[in-house]
Order: sequence, then structure tokens, then C-alpha cells
Amino acid sequence: MQDLARVFQALGDEARLRILNLLFKTGELCVCDIESTTGFTQTKVSRHLSYLKNAGLLDCRQQGLWMLYKIATPKNPDHQQLLEYLQTVLQSNPVAQRDSREIIKNIKKGCCTTFSTIKPNQIPATLELK
Repeated sequence: MQDLARVFQALGDEARLRILNLLFKTGELCVCDIESTTGFTQTKVSRHLSYLKNAGLLDCRQQGLWMLYKIATPKNPDHQQLLEYLQTVLQSNPVAQRDSREIIKNIKKGCCTTFSTIKPNQIPATLELK
């Protein structure tokens, strides 16, 4: 029961719901991609990612310079149902829809996630050595 309560506490914040929505949309993101889409500071994004990870909702992995976050594999059928319902609800939310459009634009422009997962052998212009 404590795990379930922790999950619901994690879902009780708009910033965390926005982050989860972006991860549902893309699969994996780094902190700076979430920052650029939501307008949150790096500190705020990191704090909320940590909260979601501690609640068992996120996993992360490092790839090169990036720490990439994704939705955790559900621990049980109830957890699976909850995530599916949340994803469905977020699809019709205006703020979540706006964030989804923005992250798609950012990926097309070449955000960090583009270079860490889609084009791993290329270096983003912002990281090239001069």
C-alpha cells in the first residue's frame, strides 16, 4: 500500500505530470530537453525527475554525456493500468498537448535526445569543440 501511496503522491504535481507526458510521447529524454520544452529550470526538472524515480515511475541510463530518463517498466498489473490511464488522460489535456507539440519541434531541430538516441555518432553544434 505504501508503494501505491508514493505513486499517487508523485502524480500530485503539475510539473511531474508534464514530465511524464513528455516521456510517454518520446520514450526517453534528458534534463535539458525537458527544460527547453517546459521552461522549467534545471534544478526544478532534476528535483521532479528524482521524485518520480524514487516513486518507481522512472528509470534512467547514461549514454555518453547524457542521462536519459524513461517511464519505468510497471511492477504489476495495477501499476500498468494506472500508467495507461494516465497516458490516456494526458493526451486530451491542453497543456500536455502543447508540450507534446513543443518536444516534437525540439527533436526536429536537434535537441540532446536527438543526438544521444537518434544520431549517436554526431555531436550537437553546442557541444562541438572549437
